[in-house]
Amino acid sequence: MFEKLKKALGDLVTEVSSKTISESDIESSLWNFQIALLECDVALPVAESLSEKLKQKLLGSKVKRFGDISPLVESAFREILGESLSSADLGGLMGGKKPYVIMFIGVNGTGKTTTIAKVAKHLLDRGRTLVLACADTFRAGSEEQLETHAARLGVKVIKHRYGADPAAVAYDAVAYAKSNSLDAVLIDTAGRMQTDKGLMDELLKIHRVVSPDLTVFVGDSLAGNDALSQAEEFNKYVSIDAIILTKVDADAKGGAAISISSTVKKPIIFLGVGQSYGDLIPFNPSWVIDNILSKAPKK
Repeated sequence: MFEKLKKALGDLVTEVSSKTISESDIESSLWNFQIALLECDVALPVAESLSEKLKQKLLGSKVKRFGDISPLVESAFREILGESLSSADLGGLMGGKKPYVIMFIGVNGTGKTTTIAKVAKHLLDRGRTLVLACADTFRAGSEEQLETHAARLGVKVIKHRYGADPAAVAYDAVAYAKSNSLDAVLIDTAGRMQTDKGLMDELLKIHRVVSPDLTVFVGDSLAGNDALSQAEEFNKYVSIDAIILTKVDADAKGGAAISISSTVKKPIIFLGVGQSYGDLIPFNPSWVIDNILSKAPKK
């Protein structure tokens, strides 16, 4: 994964390794690097910022004549990315609050419902009790899909009939969790395009009714810059608290994580790396950086 970002950094290392680290010599190399970042789905403002920060770190650096500059470039890039990427631990966020209400939002096709099941498995494995809420009363088969996951995981689903008020479903799920002293409520909402005002208003209503402790945007890493624009629009309606990126195992470009974390300025809590319940890994900036740097060619 992240093959294109690895290549972009590798090309930069190769190019600047043959140059004196002066502003005039490094300018063209960093311009090419910035273009490569854009091709990797890193948003323009983020690509510009990364390139400028990298230039400032490299300018004036002392390297022995004919020495290997690649460790310097990689170290500088690692530090810059470390400043751009943020993470959070779900268990730490939950603390001891009961029930802890988590609302999942996003567009159609990101794997949101499957991701909710993965998060449920993650919490169950750590001794937490929970209930699932099917506040997607719009999509045909949504209730059946969530019920299938719930049956496999051994948890209860709160649902109403199709076409019912999704805010009422979410409210009932929270009430059920309170009466049964459960640790968490995971609310599945209907996937919707960020441009559909009617559905976005419905999302806002759910948010107002249940006042979730954590609102999680589930984004498709393969969507690239589209995932960033989606997150920004959703954030205007209901303030996003955290992000989960799906399909990271199939992401050759790798720019979505960098763009969303840098621009929306919300922590990424998980990465989806497969279809099984265990294919959800806590987000670690160092893991992403190591994957980008792992195959960067050296001179």
